[in-house]
Amino acid sequence: MVILLQCSDRVGLVADISSVMATAGLNIISMKEFVNVDENRFYIRLEIQGDTDTAQLQQQLKARLPDDTEISIRPYEKKKIAILVTKEHHCLGDILLRNYFNTLGAEVQCVIGNYNNLEALTTKFDIPFHCISHEGKEKHAFEQEIQEALAAYEFDYIILAKFMRILSPEFNSKYASRIVNIHHSFLPAFIGAHPYKQAYERGVKLIGATAHFVTNVLDDGPIIAQQTIYVNHTHSVKDMIRLGREIEKSVLANALQLVLQDKVLVYHNKTIVFEN
Repeated sequence: MVILLQCSDRVGLVADISSVMATAGLNIISMKEFVNVDENRFYIRLEIQGDTDTAQLQQQLKARLPDDTEISIRPYEKKKIAILVTKEHHCLGDILLRNYFNTLGAEVQCVIGNYNNLEALTTKFDIPFHCISHEGKEKHAFEQEIQEALAAYEFDYIILAKFMRILSPEFNSKYASRIVNIHHSFLPAFIGAHPYKQAYERGVKLIGATAHFVTNVLDDGPIIAQQTIYVNHTHSVKDMIRLGREIEKSVLANALQLVLQDKVLVYHNKTIVFEN
């Protein structure tokens, strides 16, 4: 199992955690920790071997650790994801290929699109596709239909693979810290629509992509992964879009690996990423 833990920092935290594991007869096979000195905040990720009552283990940890301790105990199980899309195929195609060859680290349960453009691609991989149009509907009604479709599946995360719609606070709160978005800019630069056009008009020398958890503030959620590529004055907006699509796929794939392997901790609007 994987244990993700964060709390106020103090002397002896690692010793206390190790002691609880030893008392429970659990073997620590991996342990990575980080201390944010400025905020006096301690973060740790442990991989544990052995059988235990997880509820009891959580109680034992809380009894030994600071009152503000947050603990997540997660079994070694392949995650399940649902995907929301619009018209662009590159991110979805990459995920479906990884899912088909069992290298995604998760099982795709369904794809939901507000257009039917990607239905043929999805069904080629024997994945259910639901077309739920937003046209002529209020946001609440549109999102209610999405939730009804999602209710037929078990999933751990929702992936916005170029889903070009802004979700409401009500929708986001229902799946808090469970929605991952890929945005086609190096945030916090060029939020919102048409970031490549914005980048072209600004004459930037770098463009990028950002994978982040969705919050109620547009393109401002905790960042999971980012990547950039150099551009220059000879690149048109179309050139930037073409180049950007490649790094969008790469960044989203990287972010999914981290999230699906329980290597990401969220604190306020930042992430602690326990990379190898």
